[in-house]
Amino acid sequence: MSDSPKPAQATPLNPRRRGIIVGASDGIGAALARKLAKEGYTLALVARSKDKLNALSTEINSSVNDTRTLAYVHDVSNYAEVPALLSKIVADLGGLDLVVFMAGVNFPPGLNNYNFEGDRQMIEVNVIGAMAWLNPVSEMFQNAKAGQIVGISSVAGDRGRIGNPGYNTSKAALTTYLEALRNRLTRHGVNVLTVKPGFVKTEMMKAAQGSTPFAIEPEKAADDIYKAMSKRKQLIYTASIWRWIMLVIQYIPSVIFRRMSF
Repeated sequence: MSDSPKPAQATPLNPRRRGIIVGASDGIGAALARKLAKEGYTLALVARSKDKLNALSTEINSSVNDTRTLAYVHDVSNYAEVPALLSKIVADLGGLDLVVFMAGVNFPPGLNNYNFEGDRQMIEVNVIGAMAWLNPVSEMFQNAKAGQIVGISSVAGDRGRIGNPGYNTSKAALTTYLEALRNRLTRHGVNVLTVKPGFVKTEMMKAAQGSTPFAIEPEKAADDIYKAMSKRKQLIYTASIWRWIMLVIQYIPSVIFRRMSF
């Protein structure tokens, strides 16, 4: 949990936006935390690694000469912790305007292997972990008739490929879940943004099999996400070229697609 000084509370004269980033310790999560803090957000940073969280929080707070971030250690597969932790964070921040679910794991089994344990963990973290956080957040935002949810899915969820069926499944499920939340919440004034990155230069990309074309830096992904948030978009690919790549892939006939090796 956070031991940092509490941030200044939002007031009509100081209308700070307040957000939670789940999975904030490195990669896109850390880059987005830096970006949002620079843009004036007060943030709760949530992740498993206490050392990485504290280092990032100290870095951001020092760079803006203010308490803009608080760190909370949490493993998203510990679902029972979420209600109490969410309540504490909302109290510490003095409200809530944004939740970003960034947490995810990837355990490629290899083309000739099947790994239930890895698949189970990917479903538990990438899908059930998201639901454990975003269900109560959705209820809160629906009642408030305001707020924004951002979920980080992947181009991997757009079609079932042979290399990593479990990961493809987890991201397809997350994409559908976010769409369902969007359809529920839009009528209540809540925006839900689905982000589908391609290859991003993070630790997770090291698990990718084969080539990694059009790979981008986490900061580029964070900039794209922030721009989409500001425009209250519903779906983006980052980099944007993946929108057209995946459009082509989605329309390849199954009889051909099943023969492909990527």
